[in-house]
Amino acid sequence: MTQVSWIGLGAMGAPMATVLGKGGVEVRAFDLAPDAADRVGQGVTLFPTARAAVSGTDVVVVMVATGAQLDSVLFAPETGIAHELAEGAVVLVMSTVGPQAVEGAGTRLALQGVGVVDAPVSGGVARAGTGDLLIMVGGAETGIAKVQPLLDLMAAQAPVVGSTVGDGQRFKVVNQLLCGVHIAVAGEALALADSMGLDPQQCLKVLQGGAAASFMFGDRGPRMLEGEDAEVRSALDIFVKDMGLVTDAARAVQQPVPLASAAEQVYVRGRREGLGRRDDSSVYDLLRSR
Repeated sequence: MTQVSWIGLGAMGAPMATVLGKGGVEVRAFDLAPDAADRVGQGVTLFPTARAAVSGTDVVVVMVATGAQLDSVLFAPETGIAHELAEGAVVLVMSTVGPQAVEGAGTRLALQGVGVVDAPVSGGVARAGTGDLLIMVGGAETGIAKVQPLLDLMAAQAPVVGSTVGDGQRFKVVNQLLCGVHIAVAGEALALADSMGLDPQQCLKVLQGGAAASFMFGDRGPRMLEGEDAEVRSALDIFVKDMGLVTDAARAVQQPVPLASAAEQVYVRGRREGLGRRDDSSVYDLLRSR
């Protein structure tokens, strides 16, 4: 594959698009942010509108934040790109938007002969920039085959988790349940250590060597102890959205998720207290406040 269109150059989208550009793919991109061009590298060309970016290409990657944004990108009356897509084109949805949003998009696009591959990602900004993501892929075999060269460049692992559009989102919901609970409980544990008069830095160091260790404890723990100076690698607002997707999905199948529900309330409280744009490691500050 030599050319692809890309919509959405945020914290994850920009490094992912840049990986494709470095891999020899011509990336025709669009993002609403005026500084989007500053976030991408060689091989990525910005276009003034989403429709201009997708004109003439048969694979479009969408990397936006929410289901509402996905719907707008595709179907907004004046700006939606569905109008520009020819029969046989494939839309590769890599956002975490939940099963309902991607299933709805797939149904509408199928009416004009356009396929959807559902491929949400996990791994964080650093791995996005090195092509080492986990990508959970759902969709028809023909569509997946068409986008496989892109997945190979962006992912260390890109397992096909189902043949139905939405299966990737369902896997990502389970992934985000674990991630969201792990971050919240890491903040709670270090807050307890602090309240008991222990050195949180020592707790982090010691506990990382035992059974309590986890990826999120090791990754977020150091940033938790940096406080307001912590680099924003994943905004707390993202987990407000994602834990909402988890609890919505669980409610749809009548599955109790008490730990996910409790973690969701931590993130909602963080947004309410003005921490939404801070790194999600700020749950530590939230939980230790007294």
